[in-house]
Amino acid sequence: MDATIVKPKELPVQEIDVYTDTRDILAHARKQALRRGYNDTLLVDIDAHHVETVSWAEVIEYIEDPVIRHQALMYQKERFGAPPYGLNGDLGLRYQDVGGRIPHQSDRREKVEDKSVHRDVTLTRRAMDSFGIDYMIVFPTPMLFLGMHPQPEMEVWLGRAYNRWLIDRVLSGDDRIKALCYLPFNTPEEACRTVEEFSGKPGVIGFSVTSTRNKPVQHNDYMRLYAMLQERGAPLSFHAGYHWQDPSLMQLNRFLSMHALGFVWCNIIHMTNWIMNGIPERFPNLKSVWIESGLAWIPFLMQRLDDQYLMRPSEAPQLKRLPSDYMRENCWYTSQPMEKTSRKGLQCTLEMINAETQLLYASDWPHFDFDLPSTIHDLPFLGEQAKRNILGLNAAKLFDLPTHKRTIVA
Repeated sequence: MDATIVKPKELPVQEIDVYTDTRDILAHARKQALRRGYNDTLLVDIDAHHVETVSWAEVIEYIEDPVIRHQALMYQKERFGAPPYGLNGDLGLRYQDVGGRIPHQSDRREKVEDKSVHRDVTLTRRAMDSFGIDYMIVFPTPMLFLGMHPQPEMEVWLGRAYNRWLIDRVLSGDDRIKALCYLPFNTPEEACRTVEEFSGKPGVIGFSVTSTRNKPVQHNDYMRLYAMLQERGAPLSFHAGYHWQDPSLMQLNRFLSMHALGFVWCNIIHMTNWIMNGIPERFPNLKSVWIESGLAWIPFLMQRLDDQYLMRPSEAPQLKRLPSDYMRENCWYTSQPMEKTSRKGLQCTLEMINAETQLLYASDWPHFDFDLPSTIHDLPFLGEQAKRNILGLNAAKLFDLPTHKRTIVA
């Protein structure tokens, strides 16, 4: 008897480019949100991005120094197609869209007809409504490299301009959109001025350090900054990135390798200095959040630091507990990109970091490796309360957000 060969039905391929509507890209995410029943679950996305350079002509209008502002405006006006004024790029950005196959993550040019709010408000709303998100924290994208700028004053000028623009043009448009203001960390006194100026501004729920930089977080120059943040109850986040020009990482010849290690390496360095120099002991109420490094590195670092500390405790005299105790009780972590290839390994990781109270859901939308809320919701070893905590309640407690549902998926 001849076998009958049944060919699979060919489904149309959705073509996506930088102009594709977010709602079309996330159509399946919207259906998934309905099936999962997120309408009774608070969802807070701790890490999403916009492409601030699309609005760069607006951002540079907020530069305080009149000479630099004029220079930036002339540059923007006369150099069509040039990189935005003042930004120090990285060749890796050209790799993130996987040879042009995932273009939406590298630029956002979709049509926006609503002129009542800034276009970034509309784009963020489209993503939030598709995911079922109640609050979304937005970060810049190309500016994540500013910590490596050879001119530290450029980080000050552009970071402050971006903060002021973001508050005026984006955060004011929808109170579901929140931000962790950019700190010009390479200039500590300016970082303190940023906290003084922007604390309590509408939509500002904390402050952010871009982790790709070489300034040691334990330097005495930062103690006033940490004291100010602790006094105000403002969380401090470290948003990871990569730097292919780091001497040790220059050996890597694939972007895959750089992406796997770079986003982890910078936060491993900062976390090690943060813990071993006793920052949680000196500032026990300062809340630190570690963003976009995944989770697999945390158990590794816990075990390495504990092992070495027990043999050489005299070199960390400020510690009163094991390093891992501070990491699981004084630090918070975002979930994306959550390593899922080993379910047992992931379960052990979540247990080691006290995920039920210390883990925060993050999507990293619109980047190529973004995670839907189902990444947390579908984990079989988590109880229902743990899922609700991670998806939103932990963030609500950490950032003092309302806990009632804001976004209904229909």
